[in-house]
Amino acid sequence: MVQKNTTKKGKKVGLKIFKYTMLFIFSAIILGAVAGAGVVLAMIKTAPALDLNEIENLNQPTILYDDKKQFMDIAPTDQKRTIVQLSDVPKTMISAFVSIEDERFFQHKGIDVKRILGSFYIDVKNYLTHNPSRQGGSTITQQLIKNTILTPKVDITRKVQEMYLATELEKHLNKDQILEAYLNTIFLGGQAYGVDAAANQYFNKSVKDLNLIETAYIAGVTQSPVYYYAYSPINLKSPVNYIKRTKTVLYKMYTNPDKAHSITKAQYDQALKDLDGKKLVFTQSKSSDILKYEWFDRPVMEQIKTDLKAQYHYSDSEINNLLMYGGLKIYTTMNKSLQDASQAIIDADSSYGTGVASVIDKETGLKKLEASAVVEDYHTGEVKVIIGGRGVQAPGSFNRAAFNGSKAFLKPTGSSIKPLTVYSPAIDLKIATPGTVIEDSPLSPDLGKLNPGADGKPYYPRNDDNVFTGYSTIRNAIMKSINVVAVKLEYQLGFKTGAAYADKYGIKLVDADKSSAAALALGQLTYGTNTMAMATAYGTFGNNGLYTQAKLYTKVENKNGVTILDNSPIVTTPVISPQAAFIMYDLLKGPVSGGGTGYNANFNGAYQVAGKTGTTGNMEDFWFCGLTPYYSGAVWLGSDRPTVYSKSGLSSNTSARIWGEIMAVVHTGLASKGIAKPDGITTSPICIDSGKVPTDLCAQDPRGDRIRTEMFIDGTVPTTLCETHVSVKINSSNGKLATANTPLNLIQNKVYIKRDYIPTVGLRDQQFVAPTLVDDTPAILIPPPTIIPPPTIIPPPTDTTPPTKDTKPKDGAVVVTP
Repeated sequence: MVQKNTTKKGKKVGLKIFKYTMLFIFSAIILGAVAGAGVVLAMIKTAPALDLNEIENLNQPTILYDDKKQFMDIAPTDQKRTIVQLSDVPKTMISAFVSIEDERFFQHKGIDVKRILGSFYIDVKNYLTHNPSRQGGSTITQQLIKNTILTPKVDITRKVQEMYLATELEKHLNKDQILEAYLNTIFLGGQAYGVDAAANQYFNKSVKDLNLIETAYIAGVTQSPVYYYAYSPINLKSPVNYIKRTKTVLYKMYTNPDKAHSITKAQYDQALKDLDGKKLVFTQSKSSDILKYEWFDRPVMEQIKTDLKAQYHYSDSEINNLLMYGGLKIYTTMNKSLQDASQAIIDADSSYGTGVASVIDKETGLKKLEASAVVEDYHTGEVKVIIGGRGVQAPGSFNRAAFNGSKAFLKPTGSSIKPLTVYSPAIDLKIATPGTVIEDSPLSPDLGKLNPGADGKPYYPRNDDNVFTGYSTIRNAIMKSINVVAVKLEYQLGFKTGAAYADKYGIKLVDADKSSAAALALGQLTYGTNTMAMATAYGTFGNNGLYTQAKLYTKVENKNGVTILDNSPIVTTPVISPQAAFIMYDLLKGPVSGGGTGYNANFNGAYQVAGKTGTTGNMEDFWFCGLTPYYSGAVWLGSDRPTVYSKSGLSSNTSARIWGEIMAVVHTGLASKGIAKPDGITTSPICIDSGKVPTDLCAQDPRGDRIRTEMFIDGTVPTTLCETHVSVKINSSNGKLATANTPLNLIQNKVYIKRDYIPTVGLRDQQFVAPTLVDDTPAILIPPPTIIPPPTIIPPPTDTTPPTKDTKPKDGAVVVTP
């Protein structure tokens, strides 16, 4: 009996434990469900608002407008997308997508529970069997939500929000509206978004012209746009992957239970036969994104993408979605009429004055001689003209004016870098003035060895004409583009300082260039820069020393008219003092004067034109960069592949002429004006052979008066007298220094310049240097004068007869001189 009671007691305890265990499990399930429901509810509450305009207005492209708010172009993006109406989409295309992606699309309310459970079952099964493949359970409605409102990020929150928004969307839009939006937004490999862009990308035709196997292929790409991309190296080698996928789509179309969206047995059999017969042929489009203002449009878009990232921290995919689906209005700074006129000048062979301008590159089919140009309002930073090349070129072509990608496509500046890295820093830091004199003569051996060339040999720069001038002011060195003077001044300035100013001006140098005299002083850069950067940099000289950040747009509005980017503020950075800037502007008038290297730029005497030429040492690149009181600009000429133009008739003065032609158009109707001189500048006379206070001798130089009035920043006016001019006595017959032996009638006072050494090479002004040879005329010996004694009377023969008292000399007596 005891045993029996014990058994019953044990059973009761076991039952109680079971009850409590089940109660605990049930409670846990309830609590888990409640907690899960709370989490799901929280996910739903954080979902973005369902903006029907964002779905319904997908046919509103992003538009670019010029500075007059006139239409320019539909904004280019990295992806290609064209909008089609559902009525223009073949029924086989609709059947293909519905069959392979969502066969119950026309029956469900946004989510397909049966498909979700089926996908879950298959995923669990694959997980347990270590099969890496996963099933997708998203409906077409869910995919549309993901593509337009949410992000592609894969996590539970996005999935819950996607399902919720899909059910909400189905309450407001009918199936045709949802399907049309989906077919216009789905990513289909390469650059194609939407079925019409895919039709153009793969078959070079409109979607309405596709046949059955072409529509099946495009629908099949959706599962893996990279794996099934027809132009991938793997698929180009063997089409087996996408052929197999296309057959799967055709099978799903044939077996689709929705007969309204299926194909017949005959269609299915013929499609398989066509695939096996290699009738699925791809033809890449060659003109899928032609833009009228290609050179301006793409730099604008790059600037906008950068600003969207900075202001909103958008990802690349979010930015692409916004640009493709946002219906944005972008107001650019481009002046359409000036852009058109400048392009015409760049394109015309006659602008270059030489036959090489018309030569066609056999590999590219384009003119071999290329060019780029930029015009900018440096007061506001608004860029008005960007010309990235000559003639009509393929979409996405290399933009020579505003390219910021591979350094290999940038161009060295030649001497046009001198005002940025040599002269303006030296004047700004008061190391030099316009009147500072530096001898244009070969570098000393010590300097030559200090900064050897790439070959390790001492660096001895030469001038373009292979002539050394001798004494030269900074003003003259800029006007004549004297290389050696720039190099010597760069040594005084210091490479580190020169490189720092380059950075302030927006010219990015590689490390090797920051310690190179050839790069910093002469623009022999490892890579280079572009005309956009140079135009912006030169604007500093007309803007009180302020560098104004270039802007390509003023604002961006969304489709509701709300400004999402405001680029109207003027962003400036001080680079040099207003005084240094004004003096540099005045100095840069020299190269465009009659004696300068870029005189062709002086398009109109009514405007104060200033600028600098630049030619690379191997005659491959020709620059002119300059400014007026209104605009700054830069022009480059050369070829994409290095080409030597030493005997072509091209020069940097050719670039100057084209710059002048463009600026003549840009300044049409603008009043003549100059730039106001700031306080803190003094004018004072100097001797241009010493840079010092002139003496009377400076005006008596055999070359003419050497006294000039020059500008100085206050505190830099020279105070010591010129000692370069000297007056010496010479023998006019041989030009040697007169001595005590020089005949007085040959002694002449003459004014010379002096040099404390004898150059080993000829200097142009050496003929005006005081002689060092002494007159070697011998002394003339003059005999003493002949002394004539007084006359002597020689008496006649002696008479023995004593003379009488009145005796006189007889006639005929001879007078003898002793």
